[in-house]
Amino acid sequence: MSTETTRQPEKKLTKEHIKTLGLSSLGGTLEFYDFVIFVFFTSTLGPLFFPSDNEFLQQINTLGVFAAGYLARPVGGIIMAHFGDTIGRKKMFTLSIFLMAFPTLMIGVLPTYEQIGVFAPILLVLMRILQGAAIGGEMPGAWVFIAEHTPKHRYGFGIGTLTSGITGGILLGSLISIAIQRTYTKEEIDEFAWRIPFILGGAFGFISVYLRRYLEETPVFKSLQAEKKVAQSLPIKTVFSQHLLACGITAIMTWTLSTAIVVIILMTPNSILGSVHKIDKTLSIEANALATLMLSIGCIFWGVVSDVIGTTKTALIGFIGLIISSYVFYSGLHASIGASTLMFNYCILGFFVGIIVLTPIISTRAFPPEIRFSGLSSAYNLAYGVFGGVTPVFTIWLLSKTELAAVWYISWVSLLAISISFIPLAYKGYKHQQQN
Repeated sequence: MSTETTRQPEKKLTKEHIKTLGLSSLGGTLEFYDFVIFVFFTSTLGPLFFPSDNEFLQQINTLGVFAAGYLARPVGGIIMAHFGDTIGRKKMFTLSIFLMAFPTLMIGVLPTYEQIGVFAPILLVLMRILQGAAIGGEMPGAWVFIAEHTPKHRYGFGIGTLTSGITGGILLGSLISIAIQRTYTKEEIDEFAWRIPFILGGAFGFISVYLRRYLEETPVFKSLQAEKKVAQSLPIKTVFSQHLLACGITAIMTWTLSTAIVVIILMTPNSILGSVHKIDKTLSIEANALATLMLSIGCIFWGVVSDVIGTTKTALIGFIGLIISSYVFYSGLHASIGASTLMFNYCILGFFVGIIVLTPIISTRAFPPEIRFSGLSSAYNLAYGVFGGVTPVFTIWLLSKTELAAVWYISWVSLLAISISFIPLAYKGYKHQQQN
């Protein structure tokens, strides 16, 4: 298989680049909102779909549904990546968001356990599985799409901006959660208001489908078609027979990304700030929103830094900063912590979480263009299916042993990521690639 590719010669971002980046980032924001809004309402959904006198079991059941979404990612991701490598990136980029919008809307109108009994949690799990399959194609597809549209010297900025848009979906979810908490009483939320974010999410998804009609196929895939180098058989076979090192690099980097997002951004407000340290729920959510905003800013910042000084130096600075800021934040938590201190420390931590942008930057470069979508999607989604699904349960167990569970876990994966950044394939990219 040839590993050469032709790439547009521009070194600066054109109006077309900016349009593509803007529409892709906005679509990513809306789709990832659909996927993560679930976690902001776990404490509400638990009693409604998994009634139990044991609060811990209720939380485990609800987090299990959250994990089901992650476990479904590999199947959806691998299938969509196959067609992304054989018939085009754009088609799968549009399909993934359509498949996300439908189950999100359905969750918003699902009957509860009180209304239809055991069928309620079953339907919730099925919808979550569909969401997981859709996000499995969206994330790698979006990164490949932008990587193959962005000029070489702005690669980090392009992927960083897209990733910022995707993490913006978490921020959007957090803001809507705050709005729901401030607008409705607990009784009103339990009765009907919890449905609003999911119904909105379905609407957001269909808007994204419309927006992506205006995107063009990537120059790299067009070149592969013109040169008759598009994969004709099963790209996934080539991935696992010839590119195991790239898969390993991607899997380890994905472990780091999933840990940072799941533990610091998604679990901390409820499972750590609320359950462990008894910090006010509204304050926790507001601090989380600011931290997520800083995460989105950090993704662009660290992407630009990688363009300037390279991935290895960026990894050293960013991940060491993540270790230090996580210790400062989690070791300083207590019920009487001041709001300004909590928010400041959480914001600094959120900014360093932005270093996770190195995962797509390194991983898209590690695979040749003919099988790039399949390689990235299979390695990323298999790793996220394992680590993203296990991390919530593992973190809750670890919290029962030490209040600094998050610090130990984050430090471990950060050191792994730094080690990976020294591997030549990680910081140079595929050895025969001249453009990506």
